[in-house]
Amino acid sequence: MKLKQFYFISLLALLMASCQAPRLGYFQDVQSGQVQQLQPPKLVTVQPGDKLSILVGSKDPGLAYLFNLNIVGRYRTSQSEANLTTNQVASYTVDEMGEIDFPVMGKLMIKGMTRREVSDYIKNQLISRSLLKDPVVTVDFLDMTYSVLGEVNSPGRFLMDHDKTTLIDALSRAGDLSIMGRRDNVLVMREENGQEKAYRIDLTNLESLYASPVYYLKQGDLVYVEPNEKKARESTAAGNAFLQPTLWISLASLLTSVAVLIFK
Repeated sequence: MKLKQFYFISLLALLMASCQAPRLGYFQDVQSGQVQQLQPPKLVTVQPGDKLSILVGSKDPGLAYLFNLNIVGRYRTSQSEANLTTNQVASYTVDEMGEIDFPVMGKLMIKGMTRREVSDYIKNQLISRSLLKDPVVTVDFLDMTYSVLGEVNSPGRFLMDHDKTTLIDALSRAGDLSIMGRRDNVLVMREENGQEKAYRIDLTNLESLYASPVYYLKQGDLVYVEPNEKKARESTAAGNAFLQPTLWISLASLLTSVAVLIFK
């Protein structure tokens, strides 16, 4: 009799475990008042193939005009003023060596620099070469992107519109995970030294998220949210038949009959 009871309880536990709800919440390890240490921010740096907008300004627009590429404009001077009207933004593509070909100054190595570092470097070059006394250099990224695919509400390719883009920023831009997305096993693919490297992130654990090397994204990163088991089962015709109410009613009736036979 005890053996029969053991088999019955085991079967019941197995059925209950099979219908457990997926983990939908984020940061489930966080307690009220908890302080979490953040890693130092990792700013986006320039890499070969990137496109940048670099604009040089000065109190003398006529002189600054010499250092701006691909600008369609009209230039006029008078005794008291100079005016430059621009209609197009200067665009530079970083070559495979990490350099750009800058007007007058020629090749400049900017690989690995942040936007601020590129701006300061060009400004210092203009001053040290006595080309401009008071340059103002503005640098912006034009086509640095990342992609978010899988079980999110708005998958796609997104521009990195600021220097620090986190994984949470990326998922927010993609409309958050759908109810079918796995929170505990998000994949980030990143190219490193000519190879694709995979990282797995558990969004239910804040500590591991903050410690991850891909918490701050880089240009070209791919974020993929895997489907949960329910979504995966939908790929087959009878994949979720086990979860249908009619099946559970039949199983409940069967278990009741088995229980009567065991315990009578």
